[in-house]
Amino acid sequence: MRKTLRIIAVVLMVGAVIFWATTGANQGWTKTRVPQKVVDEVTGLEGVHWQDKFVPGVDFLAMAALGAGILGVISLFVRNNSK
Repeated sequence: MRKTLRIIAVVLMVGAVIFWATTGANQGWTKTRVPQKVVDEVTGLEGVHWQDKFVPGVDFLAMAALGAGILGVISLFVRNNSK
């Protein structure tokens, strides 16, 4: 059981880092909307259009690290039942 919890903790952290890196590696807070510049076809003026998109930030990594850490600490208190 100990080994399983530790493996889950490592997979959780590695998976979170890979997901964070592949979705943009945002070094700010997590965003659910991102600005997108658009140019009006008629007037040629630039404007901002908000697009719904999930971009995980460092708080996402912190929560994944916290979850992995909690699993790691729990694994220290679980008995190993191998015979």
